[in-house]
Amino acid sequence: MVNKLVFKTYAFEFGTLLTVIHFVCTWLGLMLCARFGAFTPKAVSWRRLMGLCASFCGFVVLTNLSLQYNSVGFYQMAKVLTTPTVAAIQTAFYGKRLSLPVILSLAVICFGVGVASVTDVSMNFIGTVYALAGVLVTSLYQVWVGSEQKALQLSPPQLLYQQAPLAALMLVPLVPVLDPVSKLWSYPLTVGALAVILLSGTLAFLVNWSIFAIIGRTSAITYNVVGHAKLCLILLGGFLLFRDPLDWRNLTGISIALTGIFAYSKINLQQQAKAAAETAARKD
Repeated sequence: MVNKLVFKTYAFEFGTLLTVIHFVCTWLGLMLCARFGAFTPKAVSWRRLMGLCASFCGFVVLTNLSLQYNSVGFYQMAKVLTTPTVAAIQTAFYGKRLSLPVILSLAVICFGVGVASVTDVSMNFIGTVYALAGVLVTSLYQVWVGSEQKALQLSPPQLLYQQAPLAALMLVPLVPVLDPVSKLWSYPLTVGALAVILLSGTLAFLVNWSIFAIIGRTSAITYNVVGHAKLCLILLGGFLLFRDPLDWRNLTGISIALTGIFAYSKINLQQQAKAAAETAARKD
């Protein structure tokens, strides 16, 4: 909702630059947390993090290009494909197989999100290439966030503290390529605009931390489910706060998606309880 204020109300049209600001704010926020003892930074070779940072930058670039070359409907449909792509990567390369009830609940979620958010679907060759490449890179990034935390034995804030400045630096050269820089120098940076941009950066810090925590402590699939729940809240929030149109199709899709999210959560909790009971029985 705050980003919508930044882009629409204050006409800050520089999405890539805003992403750089987000990661700078994330890094500064983590520095502050580390100073007050929330976590202890752990040194990691920057070369080890280049793949993770590059995949994040690729995700940003390809997402922007997908939105530029595709209709909004096709762009949203491509985003929905991230969930099954993450599941396929985890199954093929990490041996994490999903149970049938989980697969069915994810199918319900994706179907509901599609009904709620996908409108006009028009496609072209170059736009399709960007969209599918964006789905693949985004999925790899989400999987790598979890696997790198385990491989490097880092907590979520420790890994994010190392990645944030590198990702910001890698995105800086892309700002003049992806953003209308000619308009940047004449942008009227009012106190209100600056305040909202800084608020967006502060929220990005909290969101980034939560993303790494969710993926690190659960899985990339669960993070996708949370992301779909967020989309439902964005649609409802847009209707309540900005008077965005919300018709029966949107409401039906949101209801279906939330049903799937509830089922996914219940199934996972039951599986966790069963696994804990089996572990306790083996110890006895």
